Amino acid sequence: MGTRMTMFRWPKRLVPALPLLLLAACEPDVPETPPPAPTPAQPAIAVTPLFNADSAYAFVAKQVAFGPRVPGTEPHRNCGDWMVERLKAAGATVVEQTGTVTSFNNERLPLRNIIGQFHPDRKERLLLLAHWDTRPFADKDDERTNQPIDGANDGGSGVGILLEIARHLSSKEHGPGIDILFTDVEDHGRPTGAMTHDESSLETWCLGSQYWAKNPHVPNYTARFGILLDMAGGRDARFYQEALSMQYASAVVKKVWKTATVLGYGDRFVQETKYFVGIDDHIPVNKTLRIPTIDIIEYDPATEAFGPYWHTHDDDMDVIDQATLKAVGQTVLEVVWKER
Repeated sequence: MGTRMTMFRWPKRLVPALPLLLLAACEPDVPETPPPAPTPAQPAIAVTPLFNADSAYAFVAKQVAFGPRVPGTEPHRNCGDWMVERLKAAGATVVEQTGTVTSFNNERLPLRNIIGQFHPDRKERLLLLAHWDTRPFADKDDERTNQPIDGANDGGSGVGILLEIARHLSSKEHGPGIDILFTDVEDHGRPTGAMTHDESSLETWCLGSQYWAKNPHVPNYTARFGILLDMAGGRDARFYQEALSMQYASAVVKKVWKTATVLGYGDRFVQETKYFVGIDDHIPVNKTLRIPTIDIIEYDPATEAFGPYWHTHDDDMDVIDQATLKAVGQTVLEVVWKER
């Protein structure tokens, strides 16, 4: 009996796939390429807080209410104590620098510089400053020439703006720490000396900042840059690019004026340089500590210098305008907040 052989046939639908199956079986295993690691996102910077001009105005009014802040007087002492309380309430570590300086007429004056440090553990720093004393006589006035002035704008406005900025600085979790320096005995210089070219006269001004620059509250203190506010709250004030600021810190001037323009305050911060300041607190900081520091200070085209209230009894609360405080305060706060 013969054997019947049956031929096996691949189903037609599998025949075309056979070479591919054999090829796959012969290929070595290739490890899969892992997906690229995600790029860590930069931490977002919080939106700059809103500067409250009403609060700044109230801080100016509070200083004026103490009376003229002439070094060595009770109003000066009481105002200084209040400023220390305000800084501490804002979360600052406060350092008080005291000493004695000699005025142009050989009067020995007590000095009290007040420094509020925000995040003092951070090595990188920014410096904000204003003087808090007032002129002991109204040498530019026709009346009561020998009586001290209120100094609402000349001293008071800068302090008021910085106290309002201070309220926000503890919540600034990014970037450099901030130092707010309130200098003393700025306005006790020889009459007309602030606008003269006489070096011996210029040295009689800004005694508090001169003292601090030679004896900073932290050894070897430095900062990325500094911003000085002086006469920064006058009605309809315009701020030109002060010439000595351009000489020592033109990049900082451009940063601040550009920021003001972006915020809509370009009409206040005029893109034009004017030489009208012989000395102010930024000069010792630039010269002695080499910290590029600018001066935001009012320029009046009518006088080709400071406002007509300067060193007169007209420097009272009627000079102060919330709109100016807002323009300067919001600009400075924006510059500080954007530093990483």
